[in-house]
Amino acid sequence: MSVLINRYFETHLSLSAADADMLHMKYYKDYGLAISGLVVHHKVDPLEYNREVDDALPLDGLITPNPQLRELLEDIDTSTVKPWLFTNAYITHGQRVVKLLGIEDLFEGITFCDYSKLPFICKPHPQMYDKAEREAGARSSENCYFVDDSHLNCVHAQARGWTTAHLLEHDMPEPPERASKYQIRDLESLRSIFPRFFKSTSADSADQTKSSQL
Repeated sequence: MSVLINRYFETHLSLSAADADMLHMKYYKDYGLAISGLVVHHKVDPLEYNREVDDALPLDGLITPNPQLRELLEDIDTSTVKPWLFTNAYITHGQRVVKLLGIEDLFEGITFCDYSKLPFICKPHPQMYDKAEREAGARSSENCYFVDDSHLNCVHAQARGWTTAHLLEHDMPEPPERASKYQIRDLESLRSIFPRFFKSTSADSADQTKSSQL
């Protein structure tokens, strides 16, 4: 992804490799997405960008079905929580990824960054979180549970009142400051953090709650 983004900056903005990488990272930090900076400052066509970057990624050779992830998602008790995808990518990329993972049928919907509508919004902009709550039918911010690998996105979700888990890749160092209440290294940790949301652990969670009330 980074290679294709930098190549886009080099080609369309006539930048050196070093300058392309520097501007790419600046826009990512300032806006949450490199494409946002490109649209604001350079009037780039976001759908063209999507074709040349996100949709051009050779994901078929990188992402394969993940049985363990599917098992985790199938264990979610959908009578208590609604599984919902929330991505800064355009819808084509989001749908492509979950299809390759073999989990596309386990979500009730998707909130995505709509590149076809300008100005578009993305995480961590407050309006993007508004959009997700509205589209998912959340009763309030307090009813939202969020997992993301972006420190910035998690900081804003936590501040909004969402119960947030920051997912750190295994080779990533601990951040100087936590982004949110929960910090995890793998999605399986969600079972212990939120046992009531999984069919295999919800009964144990209910028993513990009942015992603590006696």
